[in-house]
Amino acid sequence: MKNDKKLIENSMNYLVCLLISILFFTSSLASPVTYNVISFGAKADGETDSSKAFLDAWAEACDSTEAVTMYVPQGRFLVGKVEFKGECQNNDITLRIDGTLVAPSDYNIFGNADNWILFEHVNGVSINGGTLDGQGSGLWTCKKTGKSCPSGATTLEFTNSNNILISGLTSVNSQMFHIVINECNNVKAQGVKVSASGNSPNTDGIHVQSSSGVTILNSRIGTGDDCVSIGPGTTNLWIENVACGPGHGISIGSLGKEQEEAGVQNVTVKTVTFTGTQNGVRIKSWGRPSTGFARNILFQHVIMNNVDNPVIIDQNYCPDEKNCPGQASGVKISDVTYQDIHGTSATEVAVKFDCSSENPCSGITLDDVNLTYKNEPAEALCSHAVGSASGFVQPNSCLV
Repeated sequence: MKNDKKLIENSMNYLVCLLISILFFTSSLASPVTYNVISFGAKADGETDSSKAFLDAWAEACDSTEAVTMYVPQGRFLVGKVEFKGECQNNDITLRIDGTLVAPSDYNIFGNADNWILFEHVNGVSINGGTLDGQGSGLWTCKKTGKSCPSGATTLEFTNSNNILISGLTSVNSQMFHIVINECNNVKAQGVKVSASGNSPNTDGIHVQSSSGVTILNSRIGTGDDCVSIGPGTTNLWIENVACGPGHGISIGSLGKEQEEAGVQNVTVKTVTFTGTQNGVRIKSWGRPSTGFARNILFQHVIMNNVDNPVIIDQNYCPDEKNCPGQASGVKISDVTYQDIHGTSATEVAVKFDCSSENPCSGITLDDVNLTYKNEPAEALCSHAVGSASGFVQPNSCLV
């Protein structure tokens, strides 16, 4: 009898422990707290200014000690300039967007601001889905007329932030840059779509500067400037499976605008396709003294479809050909590899290395490059470029 009692007690204890474990486990899997912007007064009519509702929802999310989702349902939400700032109480905030955030159609409202939507000093923020509509076409038209116009705002900027995920986001018709990553660490942008007219001015798709550990994957970018632009101070950048066009290609630079400038290093660009772009893979620097550099760069598995300048290093960069410095670039470019680059050039010169007379490009490697112009071998031009070629290389290498 005593043994039976003990057995029952042990069984009961086991069941209690099991129940507590199940409750603890299920609670740990429970959905995070969700703040719907509608609950804070946002209107999905595309006309009512919902800026305050978004900022109020962010304030609650930032103050929460639990994982939080800030939810934007379907519909069009008019939002003015907003700044989502940390430091926050938790490192797990998701902005889930099923709808569209729309900028004011009057570009004067924040056209002289640096950005429309800013995240600053945040950690562990994710943006999932949704569309950001910068309504920038009016400003583009203004700029083309030569009138006095605002410079335009970046649609989305992360600055001084860490552990960021941007997934499945669409950015259309930005006034200026679409997405800027500035002074950040560990950022992943995946499944991003950028869309703007091919003649929209200064509408870079994704601009990275002064940041480390940024990854850009599985994205489609068509815009009026660089699909991806890589500014000073960028290190350990990985770009893979990106389709670019229209646009100005994937560009490191411009570098050397400042005399004292951080360098760019450890950049991989692989499995990318350029269609009808002004450039393919480009490194550009101004012709003036600078402490800047670009080194340890890999361009790999690249397809060019009718690209004006498929492979280019331009160390006399001066886009408007006005007030050009006209000096030798101080930016040192070294250890750049072009591997498995194939396709068609829209111009006769498919490979152009116009390097600095005082700081020649060094360690340039061409490996399995095949670029044609009108079904004939294209040409290559080199100036102050030192390196080597291996495998099948067409046009013939001009490296020394």
